[in-house]
Amino acid sequence: MSERQEKVSHEIAKAAALFLEKVSERNSLITVTRVDISPDLRNSTIYITVLPESQEESALFFCKRKMGDFKKYIKENLRMKIIPFFDVEIDRGERN
Repeated sequence: MSERQEKVSHEIAKAAALFLEKVSERNSLITVTRVDISPDLRNSTIYITVLPESQEESALFFCKRKMGDFKKYIKENLRMKIIPFFDVEIDRGERN
């Protein structure tokens, strides 16, 4: 990853953690573990872990549903020329 990609992914990870903390229903603990971003900065995948694990599916659905609001949050709080498309996935590597 280039230095620019690392900076952008770090900022998106911080923003995602704050956003999820604000909008979360507190039924489960959602933690942002990392963010992967494409070289052209147009696509981004946010990886999360969920506790308890029995709530993973509902938490993932909740996060995917909130990505439109997250995009607005990024526009308001980060200075970026290009706002990437966001996707959310469960971080399977973190559990292993």
